[in-house]
Amino acid sequence: MSRSIFRSISRRGLVSAALAAAALASPMLAGAQAFPSKPITLIVPWPAGGSTDRHLRGLAEIASRHLGQPVIVNNQPGAGGTLGPGSMALNAKPDGYTIAQFPMGMLRIPHMQKQQWHPLNDFSFILGVSGYTFGFVVKGDAPFKSFSDYVEAARKSPGAVNYGSTGNGTSPHLLMEEVAAAAKVQLTHVPYKGNADLMQSLIGGHVMAASDATGWDKFVDGGQMRLLVTFGESRTKRWPNVPTAKELGYGVVSSSPYGLVGPKGMDPAVMKTLHDAFKKAMDDPKHLELLEQLNQDLWYRSGEDYAKWAAETFARDKALIERLGPAAK
Repeated sequence: MSRSIFRSISRRGLVSAALAAAALASPMLAGAQAFPSKPITLIVPWPAGGSTDRHLRGLAEIASRHLGQPVIVNNQPGAGGTLGPGSMALNAKPDGYTIAQFPMGMLRIPHMQKQQWHPLNDFSFILGVSGYTFGFVVKGDAPFKSFSDYVEAARKSPGAVNYGSTGNGTSPHLLMEEVAAAAKVQLTHVPYKGNADLMQSLIGGHVMAASDATGWDKFVDGGQMRLLVTFGESRTKRWPNVPTAKELGYGVVSSSPYGLVGPKGMDPAVMKTLHDAFKKAMDDPKHLELLEQLNQDLWYRSGEDYAKWAAETFARDKALIERLGPAAK
């Protein structure tokens, strides 16, 4: 066989191989470029109507426009906000069509009881979104005119004074246990599934007080509830006359940042598509207006930075759970 004929055959072989490789790759590329081709489910692990639900529904609506597909909120409350994300980690495909809010309880509950999922290893971290403004409220006609009144009542009647929160191991629960430890009083904790049922219980007089994020805002502004203290680094713009726990000498500051995650093993290209769409939604004026209504701040973190923060927080909160002991559970 002459060299020219050999070179011609070799060239044809290379071209054929290249075309074959392109044919094999094209469906994969098309699949990646086509995402999303159907609606995306966003699991919100709290009942409808609370501050987290209000926030993420608004954010999802804006993100839908950037994704070209609806982002449908699916409320899956329970287990202090860990039921929904935990179920996703165990059951959902890592294809980007099921994502979830990742509350702080995900980094705490595993220190309190064994779980089938791991908070770091079983999730893909998409981006950090926001944090809460936590406050402590009582009914508008309650005898407690200040947070000091509430603490003094607990001091006089150990265990007889109670409060509700959105569940065991959540930030509203643990920050109150930190306050109780600092004040050397005994409080009785009543866990609820989320903000909506907690607010109904407080309005109905079934619990004496409530520790939660700003799902109580309309009740405070309407006079049905009284806001006694907030737990930020400084006083809020919306309720500037209400002191912080830090001001009152309790040394407790909490915002409980949260973001969005998917199951482990997600395609980086799909994660980038989700990240970019939700980041644009976060910066949208309508979203910023919603955050102002909820008295929340942006807490943007890239997926990489969010995963790093989660690992550091998981280690740090182990020490918090151990320090609080049985009160944390």
